[in-house]
Amino acid sequence: MHSAQELVSQIQALTSLPSVYTRIREVIDAPDGSLTEVSEVIGADPALAARLLKVVNSALYGYGGKIDSLHRAVTLLGLQQVHDMVLAMSLGSVFAGMHPSHMDMTRFWRDSVMRGIAAREIARLSDQPTAERMLVVGLLADIGHLVMYQTVPQLADEARTHAEASGRSLAESERDIVGCDFAEVGAALCAQWQLPACFAEIVGAQLNPRLAGEFALEASMVLIADRIVEAERNGETSEDAAQSISPAIWAAIGLRADSFGEMRAAVELNLTAYLQILFSGLRGS
Repeated sequence: MHSAQELVSQIQALTSLPSVYTRIREVIDAPDGSLTEVSEVIGADPALAARLLKVVNSALYGYGGKIDSLHRAVTLLGLQQVHDMVLAMSLGSVFAGMHPSHMDMTRFWRDSVMRGIAAREIARLSDQPTAERMLVVGLLADIGHLVMYQTVPQLADEARTHAEASGRSLAESERDIVGCDFAEVGAALCAQWQLPACFAEIVGAQLNPRLAGEFALEASMVLIADRIVEAERNGETSEDAAQSISPAIWAAIGLRADSFGEMRAAVELNLTAYLQILFSGLRGS
C-alpha cells in the first residue's frame, strides 16, 4: 500500500515547475513586488510572453485583439490571474516527458481542460470572484491520476477495472488497492509544488467538499465540473448527470440542477480556444 506523499516523492525530480513560474511567484510574494517586475520576468521568456498576449487578445477575454504591450496585458489581468495563467500554461511542459502506461495523455489533457473550463463557468454563473482561478484549479483536479499512472500504473489500472466491475466509486477502489485516491495524490503534489494553500485544499476535498473548510464552495464547483466531463465522456444526458449530484451541492453553489446544460454548452463552445492557448499540441482533439 502506498501513501500520496510517497507517490509524489517518486516523481519529484520529474515535476519541477519552470523557473519562470518560480520567479514570478517570488516577485508576487515579495513585499515590493510590482507589475513592472512581473512583466520583465515574463518578457525574458519570449514564448511565454507571446502566449500571454495571445490569451489577453483572445475572444475569451474580450479586449478585441488590441493589447500589444506585455505590461498592459499584465496590468489588465492582475497579479493573481497572471500567476494562474502562467501556472496553467506550464502544466503541459512539466509533464511532457511522461508517458504513463495505461493512460491516453491526449484524452487526459483534453478532459482536464474541459474540467477547468467547466469550473470557471460554474464560478461565473455563481457570481464568484474566483472564476478565473477556478480554471487552473479544474486543470489540476485530476493531476493525481497522472502521478498514479506514472508511479504505480498496474495498481491504478487494477483500481479502475475493479471500480467498473463492482460499481464502487473509483476513489474507494483506489484507497483499497493503491492505498490512497487521486484527490489525495493531487493535493500532495500541489503542496509539494508550494502552490497557494487553497489549491491543495480544493483538490484534496473535491470528492467531499465539506472537508475543504473555507474552500467548500470551490470544491463543490470542481465536483460538478467533473460530472460535466464524465457526462461528455459517457454520453449521458445533462438531465441525468445533473440529477446524480446531491441537492446539497447545488444549494451550496446557489444554482439549480437545470443549469447543468448551460454549463456543459459553455465547455463545448470554448474547448477548442482553451486547448489552443494551454495545450497547442492537442489542437483539434
